[in-house]
Amino acid sequence: MNAFFQSVPGALILLVVGFVFLIKGADFFVEGASAVAKKLHVPALVIGMTIVAMGTSLPELSVSVTASMAGSNQLAIGNVVGSNIFNLMVVLGSCALFSVLEVGEDTIKKDFPFSVSCAVALAAMGWIGMEVGHIDGAILLVVFILFLLSMLSAAKKSRKAAAHEAEVEVEEEIIDIPTWLCIVYIVGGAVAIKFGGDWVVDSCTTLALKFGMSETLVGLTIVALGTSLPELVTSIVAARKNELDMAIGNVVGSNIFNILLILGAASAISPITFMAVNAIDIMILVGFSVLVWIMCFKKKNLGRVDGIIMLLCYVAYLAYIIIRDGGIA
Repeated sequence: MNAFFQSVPGALILLVVGFVFLIKGADFFVEGASAVAKKLHVPALVIGMTIVAMGTSLPELSVSVTASMAGSNQLAIGNVVGSNIFNLMVVLGSCALFSVLEVGEDTIKKDFPFSVSCAVALAAMGWIGMEVGHIDGAILLVVFILFLLSMLSAAKKSRKAAAHEAEVEVEEEIIDIPTWLCIVYIVGGAVAIKFGGDWVVDSCTTLALKFGMSETLVGLTIVALGTSLPELVTSIVAARKNELDMAIGNVVGSNIFNILLILGAASAISPITFMAVNAIDIMILVGFSVLVWIMCFKKKNLGRVDGIIMLLCYVAYLAYIIIRDGGIA
């Protein structure tokens, strides 16, 4: 069976099945998460930055922790940084093409700056001793726990505020989904996203190698892009369902989780050797983050023109890493 899926026809079948799992899984996941948010009077942004972000980060977590345990730490850090750049420029950029993304004050003043700070902190940790070690990993995990607690605190405050407000008109628009079905949607969607992401990555890697791409280039592009597909699909589905806060929260939350939780866990298991190219990629991530932050700050939204600019920036980055790493073998 494995031999068949390593052939071109088998890889194409696996690719199609993986996309089906990703799309339907994301659809159910967003449906369940948004229903929970409305039942508990929790803002969609908070749900997006916690439950949805954690669910769509499962492929990155799986790849990076497995790579760390196998001693392939360059794959772990390359996967996270590449995925974060993809999330920011392609996922948000694509969502902006479908619908104008209104960006809240908290996202501009707190969430984006915190995301940038995480990337800068990772670069600083890497430059000191040229590795992200056990202690660095422990620090990242502690910061992740504090971040998660702050999100839960924000959710609790919003529930209390909502309890004092009459929301008759809003509640009439809510399609009531039983709690048990919400849980089934969220868990089932996360499982489908996880396996769909794995299958898409495996099939894309097989096809890329069959057509002569170097393994280094596959790691920097296919694996990073493949593990970010859940964020892409989930955010576009959320945007099309008019859950715009959830789409933005999913991307920002996933980027924070990728650095704090995934690289924190990976480096706590096995120190990650830091190279000059890692620092360059992280600073590109910081630069892109600041660019998107400025776009949001000026107009309090991301529109179609912004989306096109972000996608073009990502194409330029892809061209850069292809040239830098030798292109096609």
